[in-house]
Amino acid sequence: MKHITIDELKQMTDIEGLVLQGCGPDLDAWVSGINKLFTEAGILLEGDTFKDVAAFNCHGDSCLLFKMDGVKLDIGKLAMWRLRSHDTFGGVWLSDYLPNRLGVWNEPSQPKAPAKPRCPMIGADGNVFNLMGIVAETLRQNGMGDAAKEMRQRVMTSGSYDAALAIMTDYVEPVQIRHAEGVPDFDMEM
Repeated sequence: MKHITIDELKQMTDIEGLVLQGCGPDLDAWVSGINKLFTEAGILLEGDTFKDVAAFNCHGDSCLLFKMDGVKLDIGKLAMWRLRSHDTFGGVWLSDYLPNRLGVWNEPSQPKAPAKPRCPMIGADGNVFNLMGIVAETLRQNGMGDAAKEMRQRVMTSGSYDAALAIMTDYVEPVQIRHAEGVPDFDMEM
């Protein structure tokens, strides 16, 4: 495992990976444990493991970056695991971590792609139709009605729960919901 600085991390705009936040002191044990967990969950395929892992500190947290390039994995299952375990591991995609935690965008010289709206999915009833409705409503509220229709059509033909969740996260950034007076609200912390 390589230890990197925040400045080195900020340069990694051309790769994708999974960032786990708030990892314990034995980072090698974390890497081994995550590889074992992902193998048992069917996320890592054909005996592959995350070999290119970087450790860094940000805002007082020890973090791990599991780089996905060249790793044989089921991305739908990984996306589902990330959503289900967000409270425990603080897992986010590197492409979301860089702009949202460090203010780094992919290509500053080119126009930015529209940001995905935050959607209160984490902690909501996990029924696929319920989640699809939450995502569609979030898209409509953000002036993205055509994207809501497209998302619904893609989800309805996806064939599996994991694939449906992966499609929904193509359109929105899942965030934790809070139940204040029975009304879901966005949790802005990542």
